[in-house]
Amino acid sequence: MTAVRTRPLKDFAVPDGLVGGPLGSRLGKRDFVPEGVPVVRGQNLSGGGYFSSAGLVFVPAARADGTLARHLAVPGDLVLTLRGTLGQVGIVPAGIHDRYVLSPAQARIRVDPDRADVRFLYYCLLDPGMVALIRSRAVTTGVPHVTPDILGDLPVPARPLPEQQAVADVLGALDDKIAANERTAETCLQLADASFAAAPAGPPQRLGQVAELHDGPHATPVKTASGPWFLSISSLDVGRLDLAASAHLSEKDFAIWTRRVRPRAGDVLFSYETRLGHAALMPPGVRACLGRRMALLRAKTPAAGGALLLHAYLSPAFQDEIGRRTLHSATVDRLPLGDMPGWPLPLPAEGERAGLSARLDALHASAAQTAAENRTLAALRDTLLPGLISGQLRVGDAARAVGAAG
Repeated sequence: MTAVRTRPLKDFAVPDGLVGGPLGSRLGKRDFVPEGVPVVRGQNLSGGGYFSSAGLVFVPAARADGTLARHLAVPGDLVLTLRGTLGQVGIVPAGIHDRYVLSPAQARIRVDPDRADVRFLYYCLLDPGMVALIRSRAVTTGVPHVTPDILGDLPVPARPLPEQQAVADVLGALDDKIAANERTAETCLQLADASFAAAPAGPPQRLGQVAELHDGPHATPVKTASGPWFLSISSLDVGRLDLAASAHLSEKDFAIWTRRVRPRAGDVLFSYETRLGHAALMPPGVRACLGRRMALLRAKTPAAGGALLLHAYLSPAFQDEIGRRTLHSATVDRLPLGDMPGWPLPLPAEGERAGLSARLDALHASAAQTAAENRTLAALRDTLLPGLISGQLRVGDAARAVGAAG
């Protein structure tokens, strides 16, 4: 097979289009303010899709347009990580902010639209082979890092612009569907939050009256590339279970690690050490075991089902209860699991409980269904990406696979 012709990444940039962030001493937490020009950090490149606006911090506009002006990124720029999680990349979105300041750990590439489709370059940089190449070229003195020059020399397939656009359209269609599903799921969860908050409150009940409490294992198995899911406290994401932040374990270890308890759909998973107050609902169709520092609540009756228990757990009143009863030590803060069944849990009035529980279960089921679909779509995208980028997979064949996926 003929080798794919490549060109350095910097060849696709406008003049002076490849710029690193300011030196660390010139921008840090001390410079952040409540409003102003947002700063692009690594976490904005790791939330899925082209870019995440979650957790943005800001610097004063005068500072951004003054001493930091050279380190600005604008909509359409590629942003790449220099230090930290190497291989992260995102496209600065339009319609939110007109400019962003690079953090010291990021760089940006301003792409010449006559030479490249920025989306094509984005997918090139997401290719697992490219990520491995970036990490292999890192400077290992101190914290592993790359420089803008190292990024600029990365070999990118030299595909004609129309082919780049066709590839980007196919892969972008999958990411657009994933983003739409994320918005649907977020709307469902917002409706669930609002429904629980609006329900007439009843007298608090003891947690042990409505739920069983089960502790997870107190060790960590060997992680594997595939197999049942091994959940950790990092898997708990604002009421949802984030499998992208989870690992796998072998079938043999799965049998061992679920002897104490095996999570099932509708269980409320929570952390009893370090990330106190975090919880998520166990979705259907997932085989998983609990990790260290995790436990679960299992509803005793459908009238107070898993989704209702989750919202009660995340409610301000119960979060305050957690804060008051946390055991503090020199090493780690933790919840006294043995005492928790006696804690008061805020629940709706008994006459409202069954109907609200059913509505919340339905909303969370819809969110879980979109999450499962997104895992399928993301797996398809990741399967198609290397072949499309290299030209070994025809765009038409990939487009048909995308169409079949819905």
